[in-house]
Amino acid sequence: MLEQLLIFTRGGLILWTCKELGNALRGSPIDTLIRSCLLEERSGAASYNYDAPGAAYTLKWTFHNELGLVFVAVYQRILHLLYVDDLLAMVKQGFSEIYDPKRMVYDDFDETFRQLRMEAEARANELKKTKQVGKPLNNARKQGQDKKTGFGENKKSNSGLAEDGEAERTKGHKLENGYSNGNHVVESKLTAVVNGKENASSNVGAFDVNKLQKLRSKGGKKTDTVANKGSKEEPKKKVTKKNRVWDEKPTEAKLDFTDPVGENGDNNIEVLAADQGQSMMDKEEVFSSDSEDEEDEDGDKGGKPDAKKKGWFSTMFQSISGKASLDKADLEPALKALKDRLMTKNVAEEIAEKLCESVAASLEGKKLASFTRISSTVQAAMEEALVRILTPRRSIDILRDVHAAKEQKKPYVVVFVGVNGVGKSTNLAKVAYWLLQHKVSVMMAACDTFRSGAVEQLRTHARRLQIPIFEKGYEKDPAVVAKEAIQEASRNGSDVVLVDTAGRMQDNEPLMRALSKLINLNSPDLVLFVGEALVGNDAVDQLSKFNQKLADLSTSPQPRLIDGILLTKFDTIDDKVGAALSMVYISGAPVMFVGCGQSYTDLKKLNVKSIVKTLIK
Repeated sequence: MLEQLLIFTRGGLILWTCKELGNALRGSPIDTLIRSCLLEERSGAASYNYDAPGAAYTLKWTFHNELGLVFVAVYQRILHLLYVDDLLAMVKQGFSEIYDPKRMVYDDFDETFRQLRMEAEARANELKKTKQVGKPLNNARKQGQDKKTGFGENKKSNSGLAEDGEAERTKGHKLENGYSNGNHVVESKLTAVVNGKENASSNVGAFDVNKLQKLRSKGGKKTDTVANKGSKEEPKKKVTKKNRVWDEKPTEAKLDFTDPVGENGDNNIEVLAADQGQSMMDKEEVFSSDSEDEEDEDGDKGGKPDAKKKGWFSTMFQSISGKASLDKADLEPALKALKDRLMTKNVAEEIAEKLCESVAASLEGKKLASFTRISSTVQAAMEEALVRILTPRRSIDILRDVHAAKEQKKPYVVVFVGVNGVGKSTNLAKVAYWLLQHKVSVMMAACDTFRSGAVEQLRTHARRLQIPIFEKGYEKDPAVVAKEAIQEASRNGSDVVLVDTAGRMQDNEPLMRALSKLINLNSPDLVLFVGEALVGNDAVDQLSKFNQKLADLSTSPQPRLIDGILLTKFDTIDDKVGAALSMVYISGAPVMFVGCGQSYTDLKKLNVKSIVKTLIK
């Protein structure tokens, strides 16, 4: 039974709901669909599953892109309603005929919906009968062929009835949409009605995180072309090596920073600040579009032969007159080129495909304006989608959260997690240095009791930054060490506790269980996943499995997952920035920090505009 059908605008204004149904939905499936699917550029999926206490819903939707309307149907997941896709298409066509932007109430649509619903249910019942009749006839035909009975009349009647069943099934093929397999997530086609005709977009089922385990890893090697172009535009001065001093003069600077803390006293922080300078987190990065403009001009010059192939007059006439409405055939070439471009920038293949499907769903049926090319329209839509994905949907102002925790007289706890060798300890020290510049007292917690030398490495950073460190040595329970560190910070009045954890592979269940225990026992304010930007699609696999393990091993009904991402080694990937997009898309967590060097100041924010331009160009 259909639970609810809703019509609203893309701005969120509800125009019509089915009063006949009137079923109170458990939870908030519509809000979750908008937040987790439509706004996350996953609208190309066929359906969305929502689990609530005591109920499990399946949601299907379709768009009217020209009018900016969204049609959503909600029904119980256990019921495989065959008529939902057909009903949405008919409702979309019927409502678009009476829609007026100045009108807010559509009570007269109730009777129309009642008739459309009865018609859709009648078609579904007829289709069920067709399936039930056609199946035994096909079996009888196969048995007759196997036995080779020789009764011509039976053979003729069986074949004739089978042909009738096939004709009826082909007649109602628009309603089947793959439901015969009985899966919960149906791999159907999202039906879109444009000018009274149905255009089916090739969409697959809801986004499955486990599918990313089979993705091919893309290399994160540097491209020589971009490097050569940069060297030609801005020639760098050759760095000359300083002359070696051979006499007995003392050296000017000490290279050993392992001196005791009491030798230099409190002056270490000032000396370090003078050496390192201001953190890049506090510097405004100016993004210039001059290079992009030049590339556009070069691309236009290079694209002239292609335009000649299509025909100068036809291309000019189409750009002047515009197109009535965009359909799938018009969008396919531009979307395929855009998908290949994203994959060359290290975006996961499946994610690039999902993005293209979402862009196609948002453009299908729209009217192309005059003097506008389809490729530029698709590119503009993709840019908007990428900006929407990479822009954080919640506040990532850690300093504000730190002051809020300080008012509650408790330390702000940050836990750094990730696989081996990604730079957790180094970037923890960078975050500590940035917090020190903002007059925030920081304490480190050495909870990596597994790797040899981990405590000494963190102790060296703490000595250089002149901040306290809580350590208990090796072979201790990291969860207990973190708890004692938080208690010590509360007694000493430290504002922030930065917890360093051992690197672990996402498939190592004992270490993942220990990490889950640490998070559940201490309830940190922020769980940062530290991942390399140069590993490409493997980072997506790591992040998705980390979230999956934390959810599976958690004892809480609401498991704690990854809150934010810290991308390291960002200065080594050149224009292969697709890992940032893939990780944000797969987890929904924002990129809060970007590591771009070896010094304490080499930590900055993610420039969304720069990343999007790099992905598109």
